[in-house]
Amino acid sequence: MTEQLQTQVCEACRADAPKVSDAELAELIKQIPDWVPMARDGVMMLEREFKFKNFKLALEFTNKVAELAEAEFHHPSILTEWGKVTITWWTHAINGLHKNDFICAAKTDALLDN
Repeated sequence: MTEQLQTQVCEACRADAPKVSDAELAELIKQIPDWVPMARDGVMMLEREFKFKNFKLALEFTNKVAELAEAEFHHPSILTEWGKVTITWWTHAINGLHKNDFICAAKTDALLDN
């Protein structure tokens, strides 16, 4: 689990895939410290708000996240507003967090450098 998250690739996830344990969560979150683990309707998710100078820049970032999601075949909730984008990752198939969510969160962070 020490390999950098953003260099990893999502794996196909089925309904019987294991959710991230509390111990794994504690380790993985260290690699993506700006993300907040949270429960919404009893489902654990990772969420982060990204701020931008205007709507155009927020929309450009949204499109980069969409391209990432398609490439990884793992899709977040994306809320695009004036000057900010909120991204929420979780694994729908297991109603919770899988390592894929942490991989995609790290790759989302890397999009800021592009």
